[in-house]
Amino acid sequence: MLPILLLCLLVSSSHAADFCVADLTGPETPSGYQCKKESAVTADDFVITGLGVPGNFSTMFKAAPKTAFVAQFPGLNGLGISAAYVYYAPGGFIPVHSHPAGTELLVVTEGTLLAGFISSANNPYYKTLNKGDAMVFPQGLLHFQVNVGETTAVGVVGFSSPSPGIQVTSPALFSNNLPSAVVEKVTYLDDAEVKKLKKMLGGTG
Repeated sequence: MLPILLLCLLVSSSHAADFCVADLTGPETPSGYQCKKESAVTADDFVITGLGVPGNFSTMFKAAPKTAFVAQFPGLNGLGISAAYVYYAPGGFIPVHSHPAGTELLVVTEGTLLAGFISSANNPYYKTLNKGDAMVFPQGLLHFQVNVGETTAVGVVGFSSPSPGIQVTSPALFSNNLPSAVVEKVTYLDDAEVKKLKKMLGGTG
């Protein structure tokens, strides 16, 4: 009788830990969202649609990323993965940025991309990628992609976190109210260049 009882306990406890669908009505914490009640979970929580349809291309970057992070895809909560599709018009690019909470794996499915990252020792690693090629960008390191082909390029991206975060270098410096004098000091740029970039990216100060 005791072995059967233990087996029942093991089955019920493993079932309870199958998943933790995000309750998006609450706050996101460093460990993720709280779990939605299982009675409220549906198959839709584990499905996301529309990634294969390009969104609006940024006029500045000529690129259109479509993310499947936990905020758009609640079933990812706690699973350590997320994804994105990125569309790059000819000449389009994703500027230098980092993902503080996740490693990125890029697979090129259409077109040609120049992609790379910069190590913490300031060594650049970059390569021209064609259809079927892949490149990994280690967590937290600055990286970029540029469409160097003549047609739209497409990349399918995977992350090692349901919410990898993103910080784009240029907006971080020039799209806020950090005083120009401070920006000039920490970037070696002159006042005219800083003011020009702040105006371009919506910053003040």
